[in-house]
Amino acid sequence: MRTSKNAKVDEYIANAPEPAQQMMKTIRAAIRATVPEAEEKMSYGIPFYEYRFPGFKGRLAYFGAYKKHISIYAVPRRLPVALDRKLEQYKAARATLQFPLGTKVPVSLLKQLVKLRKQEIDGRE
Repeated sequence: MRTSKNAKVDEYIANAPEPAQQMMKTIRAAIRATVPEAEEKMSYGIPFYEYRFPGFKGRLAYFGAYKKHISIYAVPRRLPVALDRKLEQYKAARATLQFPLGTKVPVSLLKQLVKLRKQEIDGRE
């Protein structure tokens, strides 16, 4: 059953330019597939996923559409060196990845990041 929170995410995606819509649908599906129990919400005006804990403690991932790129905010605090190297081309900041509009989202990398972020949250008992 769709909640109003899901409807807001649907609306956010629908209001973005076509290339951004497709990319965000891919990102959304990857996050949902990796951590299906995460709650989908809007925060800071962009889609957000909260896992296990309310507030800062449970922040799993965000994504947002911008004029020339999609940003994903889901980078774990500690990354294996090999994964960090694979992400270098996308890094915009410490915990932010950017993908130019119209490019392919590296789904397997995104799923690895979300899984690592989930493990970090699980360790915060």
